[in-house]
Amino acid sequence: MTDDVLIDKRDGLGLIRLNRPKAINALNHPMALAMTAALRDWHDDDEVRAVVVTGEGDRGLCAGGDIVSIYHDAQDNGSGSADFWRDEYILDALIARYPKPYVVVMDGIVMGGGVGISAHGSDRIVTERSKIGMPEVGIGFVPDVGGTLLLAQAPGELGTHVALTTARMNAGDAIACGFADHYVPVADVPALLEALAEQSVEQAIGKFAVALPESELVAQQSWIDECYSADTVEEIVARLQAHAEPKAAEAAAQILAKSPAAVKVALRSLRNARDAASLEEVLNEEYRVSLACLKSHDLVEGIRAQVIDKDRNPQWSPANLEEVSDSHVEAYFADLGELELGLAAPDSTVEGTR
Repeated sequence: MTDDVLIDKRDGLGLIRLNRPKAINALNHPMALAMTAALRDWHDDDEVRAVVVTGEGDRGLCAGGDIVSIYHDAQDNGSGSADFWRDEYILDALIARYPKPYVVVMDGIVMGGGVGISAHGSDRIVTERSKIGMPEVGIGFVPDVGGTLLLAQAPGELGTHVALTTARMNAGDAIACGFADHYVPVADVPALLEALAEQSVEQAIGKFAVALPESELVAQQSWIDECYSADTVEEIVARLQAHAEPKAAEAAAQILAKSPAAVKVALRSLRNARDAASLEEVLNEEYRVSLACLKSHDLVEGIRAQVIDKDRNPQWSPANLEEVSDSHVEAYFADLGELELGLAAPDSTVEGTR
């Protein structure tokens, strides 16, 4: 269907390899559709006992979605991004509910949409090169692809810190925060992939997984929980600025540099996700928020500043937190009517992402 993702079946494995190394395997619409088609084909295929997902090149599994195309789509009032997100979120839900082992190597950079196609899987492997995050508020967007649920389910307020500052998680952080399961040194990944063709997933991973590295985030959880448990971004920033921990002041500065509207919407999204009954419910809400972002000033301006002109000087509107009203935030969550994503969990059981 597309050369941007290579799909194969052999040795009892369904193999998916993202193949845009120059773009750090950034996900586009044809790639999402091809992955969905493959997973559906393999769902009841007795010749496939497990799915294995990797990325071409050594820079990362997936740097996220193609934000340049989102930029042009937003400028042109197009529907391409909405169509892509719809199919992307359907793919994320499919991965989370997949009945067979879904093994993904989260080596290198794994951001945004890359998290969606990896962190909802059953067997998530990180390496010493892994850098995982949800950096959306830095471009006037809000964490999506089920990321708000993953962040909300992280211990204490670690997920809130990651979302509002766009902090990157290393391997230890990712495992501690529930984004990954196993740590395998990158030098052993080729041997692991070979072993998966000969052994069960549990046996192969058990052979190469080593002791978990320490989590820098967990070491800081005391002040993070204390500051981020507030109900508003303004109070979170005030607590961070007043705290004796130097890293807290750094976090406050990072938050204040992001889109004020996006960080407020992101906090609301995370708090809502904590009470959600299923991943599908979260994805439905994220879709509403994503479409609202597409029409906003800050998404176009954020991508312009970071990727198009690269001046790193976005002019946010509203310009500060105090100018972002409750009604402004609430508008991002408005019902879409006939445009609703409309995903439903298989049953009424309260479930997470896996």
